[in-house]
Amino acid sequence: MAIPEKQAGSPPSVLRRWTRTAGSAVAAAVLWPRLQLALKAGLAAGVAFAIAPFMPGSAADYPYYAPLGALVAMYENVAGSMRQGVQTLVGLAIGVGLAFMLFSLGSPSPWTVAVVMGLGVILAGLPKIGSGRDWIPTAALLVLLVGGHNPDTFSFGYLFQMGVGVTVGIVVNLLVFPPLHFRAAELSIAELRQALAQQLWDMGKALKESWPPEHVDWSRRSEALAAHARSVRLAVEKADASRQANPRRHLHPRDLNLDYRNLRDLERLTFHVQDVTQVLSDVIWAEDTPFVVPDEYAVPLGDAMASVGDVLRALEEEQPERQTELAAAADAAISELTARIGSEQHSTDAPSAVESILLSLHRMLRVATPGRPEAKPATAPAD
Repeated sequence: MAIPEKQAGSPPSVLRRWTRTAGSAVAAAVLWPRLQLALKAGLAAGVAFAIAPFMPGSAADYPYYAPLGALVAMYENVAGSMRQGVQTLVGLAIGVGLAFMLFSLGSPSPWTVAVVMGLGVILAGLPKIGSGRDWIPTAALLVLLVGGHNPDTFSFGYLFQMGVGVTVGIVVNLLVFPPLHFRAAELSIAELRQALAQQLWDMGKALKESWPPEHVDWSRRSEALAAHARSVRLAVEKADASRQANPRRHLHPRDLNLDYRNLRDLERLTFHVQDVTQVLSDVIWAEDTPFVVPDEYAVPLGDAMASVGDVLRALEEEQPERQTELAAAADAAISELTARIGSEQHSTDAPSAVESILLSLHRMLRVATPGRPEAKPATAPAD
């Protein structure tokens, strides 16, 4: 096929459609958890402020630090709340200790504030302190400037009320519908699988059009597919983190190991689809690419691409029997075209890109149907 001039065009409408679909589905899955987190943060802050005046000694004079502690500990999952709360208290304790150490330098002054901030930033680099690192200079500065002439009283009240707030935040997050982000991970996996299938269908359609193809949007999706794969990994990791220390995981069991396997398979599929996208784009538009897709192979190659896309779609929508049937059909299409290429003389002297694309399709099929026995694809006889 002739190599046409590279075309410019508007943002692809198909890409916009499945991006909007994916965005709306995932947004629906994450909107309620975010609203739920906000409601629990408000509840925890209110409870902490309500009980703060009843704390012993001078701590009752600083009730406003209790809701702050509750907010600090409010995280999107239970394990994160516990970790963030403990790290914050450790950072506060280090900061208070630093301030007391520097009280020996005299009353607060530009010099002591500068020294406290500098040392606080240095100590914030301690390993394994996490979110507590930001509270080291903050706590030291508050003790120096707000504690005034009663640093002992202020430090006790500050640390105690923050500890009360952190405890309330963790308890509220643990007891009030601790979130499980399984649904967002499930939707993300399904959406990426559908997007990969759509990419294969669109490339198969382009092969059957007169070149240059009328539809070129598929050629610009490579980075979007890679970004989509990264977002799926984040969703699965978030779902995994949400089940840690979460009592609701026993009521809503989910095989996260299967999700991770699906994720790894989808990442491999994305790589192969990107490779085919690049090869086909170069064949059509890149002027310095010597490879071609001979005319007589364009339609069967497009059919093979579409059949692999059908297999990916079937993994979400079809019964196992239908999945097996579609996988067998795709394997037959790939093997038949591979054998045909090996037995026929090409109509052009330019090297063909069909074999490279068929190899990628074969690898996609192996990833999508790992448990199905299949023969190795036929290869061209050696010269």
